[in-house]
Amino acid sequence: MRKVAITKDNIKKIVDYLDSLFPDAKTELVSENEFQFLIAIIMSAQTTDKQVNKANQEFFKVLKSPEDWLNLGQKKIENYIKSIGFYKSKAKNIYKTCEILSKEKLSDFDSVEKLQKLYWVGIKTAKVFLSVTKNTQVLAVDTHVHRVLNRLWFVKTKTPLQTDKEIQKVMIGDDLARLHHTLILFWRYHCTARNPKCNICKLNKICRYYKIEKLK
Repeated sequence: MRKVAITKDNIKKIVDYLDSLFPDAKTELVSENEFQFLIAIIMSAQTTDKQVNKANQEFFKVLKSPEDWLNLGQKKIENYIKSIGFYKSKAKNIYKTCEILSKEKLSDFDSVEKLQKLYWVGIKTAKVFLSVTKNTQVLAVDTHVHRVLNRLWFVKTKTPLQTDKEIQKVMIGDDLARLHHTLILFWRYHCTARNPKCNICKLNKICRYYKIEKLK
């Protein structure tokens, strides 16, 4: 893996630009408490936030605590969330997570390592939860954030896991909790996988993707 150097000046330009695009950046997942937010993140794997929110309009009226989930039972939960991808697997694993949280406090799961003890909670899910609910200075890296960080020369990596490790070395002392929100909105509405809005992006002068791919 070839190392790529990005200057502090360029980091500041990128962060400031993302802040200007999304001054009120926050999660688009709708929830009423931290438990519901954790469930919403798990449900959002390979599913859009919009679809999760739609499913949860009714679901979260009856699911407010781990005990509510257990009382409903896995089959009824499947019916509530069957419009989202992998709903049977998600229902099964969220049920197992609720079994744990019915005996232990969610507040005790206050680190990435502890959260990963819950079912269907990986590094990314854990970091999203901590970033949003605790303002923990971590950056959740999914395939989209991985794509953007490579396009902008932050890192040169092949996988989201590699990016997750490398970005911690690059973004020392920066507000990763806020960057988490702005990056998500940036890839969702501007730096899309296909047909990114490079021509109107003010970062195109320092963007690797624009220089190498768009200016061929």
